[in-house]
Amino acid sequence: MARQAGHGDTEKRRRAHALGLSAENLAAWYLRLTGWRILKHRYKTRAGEIDLIAKRRKTVAFVEVKARRTRQAALEAVTPASQRRITRAAKIFVSQHARAGFYTLRFDIIVIRPWALPERIVNAFEARD
Repeated sequence: MARQAGHGDTEKRRRAHALGLSAENLAAWYLRLTGWRILKHRYKTRAGEIDLIAKRRKTVAFVEVKARRTRQAALEAVTPASQRRITRAAKIFVSQHARAGFYTLRFDIIVIRPWALPERIVNAFEARD
């Protein structure tokens, strides 16, 4: 029986989605274990989605999680376009949570690689408009 066109693509997307969810859960646990409180997981706005929003003391971090084989591949996956999307979503979050404006706000990346501890890159990028 012939395979339907696009079936492999659907399966590949489903696996990628499952890997992304798993990576986000691992990143959330990593943040919790290092003293952060998760405020939002998969925060969705009309501008886009932020994987994790976390708070520790007077800092709120908007965290992009990337599961890749290498650190370099993960960093390259956070493109200027995705940085703008995350920045716009972060502005919406701050507008809806007035107290967040009194905190230090930053954009972090957590890299999830096979057989390695999660790596957090603090202040990975500046807000982009």
